[in-house]
Amino acid sequence: MWWCPEWSIEWQRHYATARALLSEEGGLTEVLPGVVVYGCDVGSWINRQREHAVWKSLTPGQRRRLKALGLKPLPAAPAKKKTTAGAFERGILALEQYKNRTGSLTAPRAHIEILVVDGQEHPVKLGVFLTNSKTRRAKLAADKLAVLAVLGLEWAA
Repeated sequence: MWWCPEWSIEWQRHYATARALLSEEGGLTEVLPGVVVYGCDVGSWINRQREHAVWKSLTPGQRRRLKALGLKPLPAAPAKKKTTAGAFERGILALEQYKNRTGSLTAPRAHIEILVVDGQEHPVKLGVFLTNSKTRRAKLAADKLAVLAVLGLEWAA
């Protein structure tokens, strides 16, 4: 029923405030965060309701009311690609890149190698990776030690 909605009174209060503001403005649908009416931050509330995940979680009655105000959901954010390479794999890629560029496997501890994967830059603390790998070599798996040895690190053999 309209007098006892299934959503919270807080949501209803923000909705009523947004409806009053938008009707006064003649259908304005772009309300910036920080616009406060009757003590409610209507701008932040409207923008939050339009977020894809929030919009999907609203009841059909809530969505209908927001659409009547001229509000529409924002498109879903594109799913981020998960990088399958872990820290060790990134370290190996950075070491290979460093070796190809400089001809050396000795990087200063503070050296940061920039990997470019799929057009995005990924900084790898190569010096720290080498130091940590060497000091923890007794705990490294045999396959990881073998990869380091193939690259030419004597202490990994």
